[in-house]
Amino acid sequence: MDHECVARESAATGAALLPAGVILRCTKAVESRGLAPVRAMPAGTLAAVPSSSHPILDGVRERFAASTDFTVGMEEEYQLLDPATMGLVQRFEDLMETAPDDLRPRLAGELISSEIEFRTGPHATFAGAARELAEGRRALIEHAGSHGVATAISGCHPFSPWQEQHIIETPHYERVEGELGYIAWINNTWAQHLHVGLRDADRAVRVCTAMRSVLPEILALSANSAIYLGRLTRLHSTRTSLFTRSFPRCGIPDPLMDFDEYADFVRLLERTGSIVESTQIWWSIRPHHAFGTIEVRIADAQTEMGEALAILALSLALIARFADDHDAGLPLPAHPGRLIEENLWRAQRHGLDGRMIDFARGEERSTADAVRALMEFTAPVHDRLGLGPFLARIPVMLEEGNGAQRQARAFASGEDLVALHAQAAERTRRSAEEALELMGMETNV
Repeated sequence: MDHECVARESAATGAALLPAGVILRCTKAVESRGLAPVRAMPAGTLAAVPSSSHPILDGVRERFAASTDFTVGMEEEYQLLDPATMGLVQRFEDLMETAPDDLRPRLAGELISSEIEFRTGPHATFAGAARELAEGRRALIEHAGSHGVATAISGCHPFSPWQEQHIIETPHYERVEGELGYIAWINNTWAQHLHVGLRDADRAVRVCTAMRSVLPEILALSANSAIYLGRLTRLHSTRTSLFTRSFPRCGIPDPLMDFDEYADFVRLLERTGSIVESTQIWWSIRPHHAFGTIEVRIADAQTEMGEALAILALSLALIARFADDHDAGLPLPAHPGRLIEENLWRAQRHGLDGRMIDFARGEERSTADAVRALMEFTAPVHDRLGLGPFLARIPVMLEEGNGAQRQARAFASGEDLVALHAQAAERTRRSAEEALELMGMETNV
């Protein structure tokens, strides 16, 4: 396959996810049909300064060249709570300083001192990472509890005010606060992230571009932040409003054809003082410079461990299916941002209660049906990656509801918010135990 990719308009492609819209194809195939290659900008247009002058990009191609396909790392973020009031408490520094030696390397700060993150190491299999994530959740909850701190997970806290939270004292987050001010202060949000190894930087960028088209479905499935500042916000993912819609260089990126086009943009940002480190590109899907991975960042954090693993498993399956299609010379989706943004809004507002545009047909369908279509699309990779036991939770979520739907039902019933969040804390703990019990029973996990 000629690896110089282009974007073009297509009326039909034969792939369920590829509508009358922009797709990725190789230059040679397009030129053979009399169509001139189209790029957002010619390679090197922005590269007025040699790449060696841009340390943000140093070694990135090499790290992707050395990456192993479909290795997995996972991250999830936890709220630190007063066990009596269930409000947020500023205890990150205490918990980091006192963490056991085997736990401390897996913990990290995340903007505010009432939040802490657990990060798995890289794993050859999804199941291995899933087990470490569940064990890490259990270990962190135990560690926090021994210091009088409760923990819970949801996309945002249901009632603690942002004015009472403190930015942690690290160079990165002090830079974020100094640059963003209010936007950083109100970003009291909790997410889960997936890292997937993918060999070849050009291939990784093209798969990132394809993944843009399915991020709204992942967000809708993960929506878990319907209550904020004591009110039902009418958004299933309030986190998306507080973070994704507010931070610069965040949300759905433009379609990029290859690593050179991506690198041109990064060089521009660095040369003009827009960024000083790659992690200031907060896109919902991005190449991770340090790890040689694709990082999926769209999802709300999940109270239920089984639901967290289901969403992560579907995200991995999508990356693997797009990579397979790329390797087979099949077209990959590269829809205009305006189309994806419409579905992203629907996901943010209505979650699994809503409807999305089926780009292939130009029609609406239920969001649940859109998620089912992704399950069918990725079916060829499920067994190979050992995802079946984890994906089994998705039909249950579509039938019984996800986090945001449960929150909305509880709020409508008049349930006390302190009691509701205490239940979230209990389910955060208990669901990790349940997931570990299930993985212990699964012979393939």
